[in-house]
Amino acid sequence: MRGGRQVAAVTDADFDLAAGECLALVGESGCGKSVLASALLGLLPGNAETSGTAVLDGVDLLTADERTLARTVRGRRVGLVPQSPAAHLTPVRTVRSQLEETVRELTGVARRERRAAAEAAAERAAFPAGHLDRHPHELSGGLAQRAATALALIGDAPLLLADEPTTGLDRDLVGRTVDELRRHVDEGRALLLITHDLAAAERVADRVAVMYAGRIVETAAAHRFFGEPGPRHPYARGLLNALPDRAFAPIPGMPPELTDLPPGCAFAPRCARATETCATLPEPLAGVACHHPESPRA
Repeated sequence: MRGGRQVAAVTDADFDLAAGECLALVGESGCGKSVLASALLGLLPGNAETSGTAVLDGVDLLTADERTLARTVRGRRVGLVPQSPAAHLTPVRTVRSQLEETVRELTGVARRERRAAAEAAAERAAFPAGHLDRHPHELSGGLAQRAATALALIGDAPLLLADEPTTGLDRDLVGRTVDELRRHVDEGRALLLITHDLAAAERVADRVAVMYAGRIVETAAAHRFFGEPGPRHPYARGLLNALPDRAFAPIPGMPPELTDLPPGCAFAPRCARATETCATLPEPLAGVACHHPESPRA
């Protein structure tokens, strides 16, 4: 609910994610990517409602009670790199103490081993050892992001949700972070990478799902999405064409408010290919929800 009105933040999101695979969920800010991650972990506001299923190891994440989510899911089965790390770090405790406490909870190692395990997690996330004894308010945004990543990597959860994990990082650290996330995948775990950084997605993803106005409009193998034949949905193709190393051409117009979506295809008001047919909602076909998709080139 927003201002007394019901808002469908995510609708008909349908995807699977296997062990040893990274799915990158991309799209402009406000399209519903982070809401989807919060729903999977039971972190939505109290007035939010969910329906459907999201099954992990026999547990339906959308219907599980708070006790199950807190004790057996969060951190243990699903790790989270949050979009706003400062809000997830305890302000009165140092980064080191939070890492060591997480090590104790998730791995149960002896006290004498926790320090080394905490420092190893910090190293994996490129968090400098000299900052471990600082409190969250003493960290820059990029350092807070790396601290949150270190916390998420502890325990090596079978599924990692990384929500904009490269925010605030310079390009070298972006590369190091996504390479560590890729290592997590290559060791047989799953990664849902939520990002607007298409360069990072290209570096780490096996598949790409594009979200617009709360709906997934295209899903494709990463090598086909970023290479040939390229995306088929006009919005997805527009995202790529907006990159500096491509056409550097922005998508015209602005995304619609979720409280005021147009009938049919939500992208139609911004789409050069739109016709009267687009006033009806397109059904996903061959991974593309569009009445007039781009023709495959190869």
